[in-house]
Amino acid sequence: MAAVAWGRCLPRVWLRRWCPDFPLRSESQTAGGGGVGSNRPLLCVAGGPGLACGRHYRAALCAELKHPLAIEEVASRPVRPHEVRVDVHFCGVNFADILVCRGQYQEKPQLPFTPGMEFSGTVLETGTDVSTVKEGDRVIGVSGFNGMAEECIIDHKTLWQIPEGVPLREAATLPVSYVTAILALEHRACTRPGETVLVTAAAGATGLAVIDVATNVLQAKVIAAAGSDEKCRLAMRKGAQSIVNYSQGSLKEAVRKLVGSDGVNVVIDAVGGDVFLEALRSLAWEGRIVVVGFAGGTIASVPANLLLLKNVSAMGLYWGRYKEQNFPIFSRILSSALQYCQQGRIQPHIGAVFKLEESRG
Repeated sequence: MAAVAWGRCLPRVWLRRWCPDFPLRSESQTAGGGGVGSNRPLLCVAGGPGLACGRHYRAALCAELKHPLAIEEVASRPVRPHEVRVDVHFCGVNFADILVCRGQYQEKPQLPFTPGMEFSGTVLETGTDVSTVKEGDRVIGVSGFNGMAEECIIDHKTLWQIPEGVPLREAATLPVSYVTAILALEHRACTRPGETVLVTAAAGATGLAVIDVATNVLQAKVIAAAGSDEKCRLAMRKGAQSIVNYSQGSLKEAVRKLVGSDGVNVVIDAVGGDVFLEALRSLAWEGRIVVVGFAGGTIASVPANLLLLKNVSAMGLYWGRYKEQNFPIFSRILSSALQYCQQGRIQPHIGAVFKLEESRG
């Protein structure tokens, strides 16, 4: 699921994707910013460069790991020549945001920091070297960890214009979950029409995006695996052809009953541990399994003999590294996600809406 905050002419709110045991109150949310109708204080209207003179905005700050966030007033700074100031309307809150606020993520920003890896909004100001966007443009941004605020200053290279017809709210859910899903299915697993895809943690933000992309873009058949009947029903509503509740028995045996001994062509696993191992054993000849996370908390060791016996491939996918190591692919896939959304081929799931101040827990 996804969550966002909206702050343009309406009260700032949050959208919820799913709910973890953490003060953020959701596994994937968005937080948003000001807009023309906001109550953001403007302490100085003239006498300084750009919009930064005396301007303050609210931001969610993590000052201590494993503690609730604080909403504080932050002073704006001037934009540099290559930067853009964005009025944040919605900011996605993903599982990585929860982990980073617990000190359990692979990236560990210096305290205090503002979480939020993805956001949507409108351009307020551009630096002197920026020609790709202009004031008033609707954009989505990939910000690292500083998007959960009323405004964000970001390098213009990590902004994408939102096509006409795509709402800001839905756009904010695309950079993390949908880019992960498309990278996993298209770029890593090379999923083909008609193949069978097994996705674990299917009711999470990434799992739902995988179901959406596999079913409606790639024309694959999806088996959704989750840990409760309620989550399985949600996955079915999103387009999965079959469901498995792996809290009730063996995932491998349940998959065998659905597809026979041949197995599935592709697995997208976000759980790890025993679920990963059973999913690996459910692969068909020349099947592919893509590891996108370890929500179960256990990292399994890969039995290499299984790779040999069926000629299967096990591979990983770390979303953030593509932005750093292969930006052209990252940018192309995010542009594809925006296009799919504009065409109505994908429909991001948003479960609830929260105000920015509710992120404190």
